[in-house]
Amino acid sequence: MAKIGTVKEILITTAEVYDFCKEFFVKAFTPPFEAKEIIKQCFSIGNKSFLLISFTSLLAGVVFTKQSQPSLSSFGAESWLPSLVSQAVVRSLGPLITGLICAGKFGSNMGAELGSMRVTEQIDAMEVSGTRPFSYLVVSRVIASTFMLPILVIYSDAVALFGSFIMVNSFNDTGLLLFLNEVSVSITYLDIGSSLIKSALFGLSIGLIGCFAGYHSEKGTTGVGKAANTAVVVSMFSIFIIDIIILQFLNLVR
Repeated sequence: MAKIGTVKEILITTAEVYDFCKEFFVKAFTPPFEAKEIIKQCFSIGNKSFLLISFTSLLAGVVFTKQSQPSLSSFGAESWLPSLVSQAVVRSLGPLITGLICAGKFGSNMGAELGSMRVTEQIDAMEVSGTRPFSYLVVSRVIASTFMLPILVIYSDAVALFGSFIMVNSFNDTGLLLFLNEVSVSITYLDIGSSLIKSALFGLSIGLIGCFAGYHSEKGTTGVGKAANTAVVVSMFSIFIIDIIILQFLNLVR
C-alpha cells in the first residue's frame, strides 16, 4: 500500500508541475503584463546577489588559475594559461557559480515567500479578489530570474577573468592587453552564446521550481520550510542536469 501511495503522489506531482508550467507559458505571453513587478524583481535579484557573486567569482578565478599553473608549467605550456582559464570560465565555471548562488539565495527565497503567502491564505484572498496572483507572483519572478541570470553570468565571467589576470600577472608579469588578447582569441561566439542560453535556462528552472514549491506549499508551520528546502535542492539538481545536456550537445556541434 505504501508503494501505491508513493506512485500516486508522484503522478499527482507530475500533473501539478505540467499544469503549472503550462499556465506560466500561457500567461507569460498574455497581456496585461506586470512590468513594474518584473522590474522590481530584477532589481532585487541583481542587488542582493551582487556582492556574493563578486567575491565568489573573484576567488574562483584566482584559485582555478593557481591550481592550473603548475600542471601547464610542467609541460612548458604556461603561456596557454589565459586561454585555458577563459574557456573554463565562460563555458562552465561562470554559469555554474552564478546559477548555484542564485538557486541557494533566490530559489529558497521564492519558495519561502510564496509558501508563507499560501499558508497564511494571502494567495487565496488574491484569487477571490480577482487580482491575478499567478501573473503577479509567479510570472514576474520567473521572467525576472530568466532575464537576470545571463546578465549576472556576464558579470561573473568578467570578475573571474580579472581574478585570473591577477594570478597570471604575478606568475610571469603578463600585461593586461596581452591577457585580453589571449582571452579574445580563445573564446568563440559559440562559447558566449551557449553560456548565455545556458544561464537563461538556469534562471528559468530556478524561477519555475522555486515558485512551484512555494505556490503549492503544504499547510502548516512546516510547509514554508519544506518549500524553501525543496526549491534549493531541486533547483541545484536541475542546474547540473541542464549543464550536462548542453555540454553534450555542444560536443556534437563542435
